[in-house]
Amino acid sequence: MPLTDRGERNAVRLGERLRGLVFTKVFTSPLRRAARTCELAGFGAVANVDRDLMEWNYGDYEGLRTVEIRAKRPDWHLFRDGCPNGESPVQIGARADRVVSRMRAIKGDVLLFSSGHFLRVFAARWLGLEPAAGKFLMLDTASLSALSYEHDLSQPAIRFWNDSRHVGD
Repeated sequence: MPLTDRGERNAVRLGERLRGLVFTKVFTSPLRRAARTCELAGFGAVANVDRDLMEWNYGDYEGLRTVEIRAKRPDWHLFRDGCPNGESPVQIGARADRVVSRMRAIKGDVLLFSSGHFLRVFAARWLGLEPAAGKFLMLDTASLSALSYEHDLSQPAIRFWNDSRHVGD
């Protein structure tokens, strides 16, 4: 699904917000919306595509809204139950762990372009929490978040989360 006109404007605004910052590496999901956001933000030429950054595989629930799923399965929760014929929380957590491992091996700041549910699990795993803890980390489209360390690699932390000051209506 392509970005909306608003999404394209917000991707450009994100690029303006990031202008002047230096990143050792830039990675993007191969999915259309993340890759286009990366491009419009000005990082498309230097970004490496990383398939592990793809959004949660929703399987049979692809394209359905939560309200539609809960009409048939009232007790369903993505971060607990995953998706039939898609990914479980354990599977997306394993993908996030691979990304965490690769990012921690890079000296310097890294910029990632991905999708909301994956990034919420990624942040949970960055902190050493279970994938299901991603349910507590709300994330808006085109927002900016920074994961870091308190003192060293053994003390992962969130520097800031879900900052969308640059996003317009």
